This record gives sequence, structure tokens and C-alpha cells, in this order.
Amino acid sequence: MAQVDKKHSQQIYYFDDATFAEQTQCQEVIYDYNHSRPSEIERRAKLLKQIFAEVGEDCMIEPPLKANWGKHTHLGNKVYANFNLTLVDDTHIYIGDCTMIGPNVTLATAGHPINPKPRQQAAQFNVPITIGCNVWIGANSVVLPGISIGENSVIGAGSVVTKDIPANVVAVGNPCKVLREISERDKQFYYKNLAFEGE
Repeated sequence: MAQVDKKHSQQIYYFDDATFAEQTQCQEVIYDYNHSRPSEIERRAKLLKQIFAEVGEDCMIEPPLKANWGKHTHLGNKVYANFNLTLVDDTHIYIGDCTMIGPNVTLATAGHPINPKPRQQAAQFNVPITIGCNVWIGANSVVLPGISIGENSVIGAGSVVTKDIPANVVAVGNPCKVLREISERDKQFYYKNLAFEGE
């Protein structure tokens, strides 16, 4: 099996010239996206469809975007990501409908062995990330390889997500842990003691 074909196998593999060449082609399009003007809305939409494996309706990614490939990332409908989203998408990243991602978030599918000897040859493995619908990931958070985040959940700012997060919870911290379930109170108050109008 060629090294480039091992990217999605969760096996150890090593970058070779063919892998670098393919990756460079992907990053050329990302470069164009990052250097587009804010008024070039249609151009940006077309570039996003070139960059990503799938792009749903009404998605918005604020430049600059950083991605190893782009073409291994799948966006549902109405996905919003603030600036400096980093996608280490050496294998697949799935982002569900209506998910919001704060500034400076990293989604990293790639890892390296703890054993230093194979790291000397840049040994790598990749495990996919799955983010459900209606998730909000706060600023400066990091999601590690193989993680799943359930629908509707909120990841607090600055979190490092090392284990799966269930649906319908608020989770925060390093390592990220469930703080509480989303409750009836959250239908009344949107932030601390600030209530929705009419409540």
C-alpha cells in the first residue's frame, strides 16, 4: 500500500514526495481563499466548494483558514467558523449542520507515536473527528484525533477535548469534562442571568 493510501487507515505511515505534491495542490486553493476580498462573496463560496469534500448551504468560514488538506473536511448546512480555524484534516473531519466554531480553534485528526524512534522519521497516524449538529465550540479550543462531540453540546473556550463528549451538555476544561446538561433554564437565560426577551 502506498503511503498516501494509508492516510485513512489509522495505520502508521510516512509522508513521501507524492503526498507532499498532493497536499501542495490543496493548499494553493486555500491560499487563494485567504487572499480574497471581503466583498468577493461569490468567489469565496466557489473556493470553499473547491477546498472541502462537502459544503452545505449557507456556510461561512472567516479567513484566514488553515488546513493541511481541506478536501478531507465535510461541512453540513449553516456551519460558521470564525477566523484562524485550523483543520489538521489528514483524514476526515465531519461537522454537522448549524455548528458554530469560535476563533483560533484547532481540529486535529493527526497524531504521532509516543515512542521517539519512529517520530525521528516523522511517523504519523490519523483518526477521524465527528462533530454533531448544533454544536458550539468556544474560542481557542483544541479537539484531538478520534473525538466525537454529540449534537447540541457546547465546548467552553480554551478546552482541550481528549475524550468523546455526549449530546446536550456543556463541557469545558483541559482536559475537557462535562460540566452539566443543557437544561430548561437554558430556554429562559442565554448568558448568566440575562433572560431572553419576554421571559
